[in-house]
Amino acid sequence: MDVPESGAAGSGAPNLAEGFPAATYERWRELVAGVLRKSGVPEERLADVPESVLATHTYDGFDIEPLHTFDPPAADPGFPGLPPFTRGYRPGGGVAQGWDIRARHTDADPAVLRRRAHDDLMNGAGSLWIAVGGTGLPASALGEALADVHLDLAPVVLDPGADHEDAADALLEAHADAGVPDGRITSHLGVDPLTTAARSGGRPDVMDPVRFAADRSRGRPGLGLVVADGTLVHNAGGSEGQEIGFAIAAGTAYLRALHAAGLDLPDAARRVEFRLSASADQFSVIAKLRAVRAMWNQVLAASGVPADQRSMRLHAATSEAMMTRRDPHVNMLRTTVACFAAGVGGADSVTVAPFDSAVGLPDDFARRVARNTQSLLIEEAHLARVVDPAGGSFYVESLTRDLYRAGWALFQEVEAAGGAAEAVEHGLLRERVDAVWERRRLDLAHRRAPLTGVSEFPNADETPLVRPVDPARFDAPAPGGFPVRRYADDYEALRDRSDTRAGDTGHRPTAFLATLGPVAAHTARASFAVNLLAAGGIAAEDPGPLDGAAAVRDAFAASGRRVAVICSSDAVYAEHAEAVARALKDAGARRVLLAGAPDDAYREAGVDAFAHRGCDAVALLTDLVDVLLTDPPEPSATAQGART
Repeated sequence: MDVPESGAAGSGAPNLAEGFPAATYERWRELVAGVLRKSGVPEERLADVPESVLATHTYDGFDIEPLHTFDPPAADPGFPGLPPFTRGYRPGGGVAQGWDIRARHTDADPAVLRRRAHDDLMNGAGSLWIAVGGTGLPASALGEALADVHLDLAPVVLDPGADHEDAADALLEAHADAGVPDGRITSHLGVDPLTTAARSGGRPDVMDPVRFAADRSRGRPGLGLVVADGTLVHNAGGSEGQEIGFAIAAGTAYLRALHAAGLDLPDAARRVEFRLSASADQFSVIAKLRAVRAMWNQVLAASGVPADQRSMRLHAATSEAMMTRRDPHVNMLRTTVACFAAGVGGADSVTVAPFDSAVGLPDDFARRVARNTQSLLIEEAHLARVVDPAGGSFYVESLTRDLYRAGWALFQEVEAAGGAAEAVEHGLLRERVDAVWERRRLDLAHRRAPLTGVSEFPNADETPLVRPVDPARFDAPAPGGFPVRRYADDYEALRDRSDTRAGDTGHRPTAFLATLGPVAAHTARASFAVNLLAAGGIAAEDPGPLDGAAAVRDAFAASGRRVAVICSSDAVYAEHAEAVARALKDAGARRVLLAGAPDDAYREAGVDAFAHRGCDAVALLTDLVDVLLTDPPEPSATAQGART
């Protein structure tokens, strides 16, 4: 049956588009150029492709365009349950039960871990991820910690590091003590010599640990053996393409080793679990999880594994790098977005980090919030009720394609260098990741990548959370080892220095705001300056409206400060800024800043630095903190809270 178009004769429906020009790509481009022209973009940048001004350049080297259409088409993602498995391995997705909620445990005390594991499993978690050996739970105490766990129902995934042999034997012994037959074991040994070597800066020995794991798999068809962990790359500051590229390279290395240890390829592939990070960049996470499945399908297809046996165990863990110690409750928002993205992207298991995990060992409330974040998304938001909800989006399909290409390029480079072990041992991987980290660090320093509660909208009067030290974290890597580089580190180090001064003297390093002219003239830039200073732990003294250089000089001298920030409008600057800068220098200012764009005339008058959008905030704040902390403590009588 033919259905007439809207507004056609006989349809009875009005044509809502009647009278409007046709929506074309060229018309959209003209409108974009007009808006950008009004915002001050130079005409030469608008000549050919004006929308390129709005494109976002990724750390993987490709651009994210501001508008996506069906032309050019992205690669065919196929159908759910069919190769290339971009859309998942099951035609019905996770509609039946959602994803597995996996709770992370790093407690070294078996009594504490036993209680917390029981709480997790009784309140929504489906599996446990436990750090065993080293600074984690002693392998000999694993049985005690798992005494209340029904191991035939709740799998345990180990994070054993170099102690994989003792941890694996302890886990299998716990299953035997619980009466779980070998054929029903679904836990995972978590053997990962590549990550262990990368963290420690040592030489990777893949074959011996994998052969050990393969020996333990005899008669245990559901036992997972090895983990191909891409979070190593992400948490060191790498890109999404680098993360999935290394994960596939690691998975390929383990596939070869398992096959050499006597497992057939389909069985070996089933024993590998992939672990990727989920950050608050939701679309990149969704596309990354979709792309990595297609990449693994390509590897298994080339290895001769039948299509119906090319599945991938995919575990998504919320990013350690994005977590902050300052204003840590904002981490709840970050991890919620990350969990949403992991679910939409089709992760089989998801671990949400408690909001205080960057501070130390999480408390029970933080663990409950992390667990319930997933439960709410599954049970109340019904996030798993739609199969591949991002599928068909021009943007997501394009991003999936581009991340696949970036990841595959790194995978090929690693393979050409001799494989994942060689890339780790000889520094190829670290070199590639460090290059991206330097670019990312600059974006963080210039606040092009803002951190809410840290580099933007910091709470200068925050009382930091205190938690017991978590010894299982890798914040201090071994020489040559891969670190965990949290994005907030540079700002939080400055805040720590300021807090130390405040704790020692009772007052925080403070800068003087030279607020020129009426309130309407200086408020915007004074507020900007207060926010910027607070990101480095520096308070701001606001004397109110000041009229002219003499008033500024007198107020500054009375304050006893050593740093001043001139704040006002461009019109006021043109009349007074040079005289004010000289007056501040004459009054003893060690640093004079101007809130606004750099201007050589003001610099010649005595302005040392300019606080403006896009400035290197970390470098500027570091210099100010150095100056303020080398001066004698300032009197608290004149210190005033930062204006918000």
